[in-house]
Amino acid sequence: MKRINLIAGLLFLTGTTSFAQQTVTQPMSQLIDEQFNFAAEQYKVLDQRIPAGLTPQSYDAKKDKLIAYDIKWWCSGFYSGSLWYIYEQTKNKEIRKTAEKALKVIEPNKTFTGNHDLGFMMFCSFGNAYRLTGDPAYKEVINSSAASLATRYRPEIESIQSWDKSKYWKCPVIIDNMMNLEMLDWVSDHGGDARYKEIAIKHANTTLKNHFRPDFSSYHVVDYDLTTGKVYRKATWQGAANCSAWSRGQAWALYGFTAMYRSTKDQKYLDQAMGIAHFILNHPNLPADKVPFWDFDAPKIPYAKRDASAAAITASALLELAQYSKGKEKTEFVSSAETMLRSLATPAYRAKLGENGGFLLLHSTGALPLDSEIDVPLIYADYYYLEALSRYKKWYL
Repeated sequence: MKRINLIAGLLFLTGTTSFAQQTVTQPMSQLIDEQFNFAAEQYKVLDQRIPAGLTPQSYDAKKDKLIAYDIKWWCSGFYSGSLWYIYEQTKNKEIRKTAEKALKVIEPNKTFTGNHDLGFMMFCSFGNAYRLTGDPAYKEVINSSAASLATRYRPEIESIQSWDKSKYWKCPVIIDNMMNLEMLDWVSDHGGDARYKEIAIKHANTTLKNHFRPDFSSYHVVDYDLTTGKVYRKATWQGAANCSAWSRGQAWALYGFTAMYRSTKDQKYLDQAMGIAHFILNHPNLPADKVPFWDFDAPKIPYAKRDASAAAITASALLELAQYSKGKEKTEFVSSAETMLRSLATPAYRAKLGENGGFLLLHSTGALPLDSEIDVPLIYADYYYLEALSRYKKWYL
């Protein structure tokens, strides 16, 4: 019955029949190969539109305009990271050349200390490049990036400061920051400074203590007072309300604590990840196709905007979390991730070749309260979609 309801919902969303139904029922091996072959062609379209020295972020369909930013933008590593995932699956040499070119653009970020996002910027990019090539030059870039990220650690609060002090915040730490700990762990585990992993653990423990509610949902921002070391307030910047569960924030939390468990094997991180997963999957406002609304407490549900990026991140995290699970729980995590990936592969969420500015996915939401990036493609949605597809192929086929 659930499979029938999912198909019906997707057909309603797309207004099509054959392709939507095919993506729901075809073997995952075939679906995954088709998505990577599509991505290889679609990203050729995207590459042709990127201005020199910038990195792609989104696309304005009304103006037929690519949105691209300076390399210091927090998303600058996702394009090259996506290309490396595509190359890994297709062995397309032109894609590899494009990936290498994209790395050269962002390499100066290895000494950037202006925010906490060095993991996103440099590990999603150079991390994948090193994983696939073993080039020691890439490892050196990752090591330098970890050193830069470590400068933002604040011992007064045992956390990495996310954004700089402003009229809005004293010392903000956002749940997204959990995603940047993986690079610190990796460098320490691969011959680098052991202090980086200590920082990652302290940050994760502080987040565990201060960011979560009893139901395992997360606040977006915890603002600290560096003078006292105490929490100043708990709030949101991109969610519907201070007390709401911003969907992508929950995905960041799930992914981050799963990665911390992988690195440390500390049971409390696994327990936290399990709790977050069940919060997401059992939430009454999670749609049948499992692509979340932009906030689990968003106004106007079921007419609220979706966030394909939250689904892609969640799917990728669930597939790894299932590696540390057993029985019905493992089955639930893999099945839920598969539903998300099948949904994202339909015309309801995936672009047609040559359209969407060259991006893969439609219908992501960046920061609705700021009237920014609403119902648009986003480069990190593509990245985690490709990562999740790759993980499914590696672990479950």
